[in-house]
Amino acid sequence: MGNKNSNASAAGGGAIYGLGIFGAWFWFFGQADSFWEYVWAFFQGIFWPAFMVYEVFKVLSG
Repeated sequence: MGNKNSNASAAGGGAIYGLGIFGAWFWFFGQADSFWEYVWAFFQGIFWPAFMVYEVFKVLSG
């Protein structure tokens, strides 16, 4: 009875990350104009949290 399943929270986090990837792809593909920009947009969509944290730290550092 006391055994809780911790997979539910992991699945919720994965769903949010997955929606973030699709949203980032929508945004970055909309900004792209050439083939290599579309290739770069694909990788930006996958690694969007890293880009977001980098930009936040850049703004905070002044």
